[in-house]
Amino acid sequence: MLSVTVIVPGKLKEKYLRDAQAEYTKRLTAFCKFNIIEVSVEALPSEPSPSQVTAALEKEGKRILEAIPKGSFVYALCIEGRQRASEVFSEELDRLAVSGNSHVTFLIGSSFGLSEEVKRFADAKLSLSEMTFPHQLARVMLLEQLYRAFHISSGGKYHK
Repeated sequence: MLSVTVIVPGKLKEKYLRDAQAEYTKRLTAFCKFNIIEVSVEALPSEPSPSQVTAALEKEGKRILEAIPKGSFVYALCIEGRQRASEVFSEELDRLAVSGNSHVTFLIGSSFGLSEEVKRFADAKLSLSEMTFPHQLARVMLLEQLYRAFHISSGGKYHK
């Protein structure tokens, strides 16, 4: 069974997002070993300078990199990433599992994104959309797409 880890800075603040995460976590456990790792977020002033943002991302990045399970295939969610149709994403996860990658990890950045070091470390870059979404909502969107991908792979009726 494929293991899937999602690593994110910070905790979900809104109850509706926590509820959505809990629901998709429950659903995903039927298809994979699923885990979410929350690393701490660097505090920034309300209007940080570019150098303050870079320093914060580097510190968060080190925590993210330390949390990645050994031997994992790593996706970084970022604007430079390639978008994939749900069916293509499902096929990609299937190929990873068949090729011997028993663990897949997804990295979501904080509100300022991911450090350059984290993006370079990733095996692939993924974009959920050309639109911009809050990083906390992106977490729920990723979980939904993972659930959809597993349903597509299993021939389930969730994906129409």
